[in-house]
Amino acid sequence: MIIPVRCYSCGGLVAHKWEEFNEKLEAGIEYAQALDEVGLIRYCCRRMFLGHVDLITEIAPFSRSRE
Repeated sequence: MIIPVRCYSCGGLVAHKWEEFNEKLEAGIEYAQALDEVGLIRYCCRRMFLGHVDLITEIAPFSRSRE
């Protein structure tokens, strides 16, 4: 759904790098190079980005408003 704030394995902060990572991918940079440039060095943090499926835009229309 939404990228987790911390890595599940090491507890490192990863969420603040998500937008920059997506911008680099849209610019045509390969995954490995984009992860390096964003600063994700540990393999556990890298898998957080590579394994993430962004479903928030698909699920949001079905959520109820809390009025």
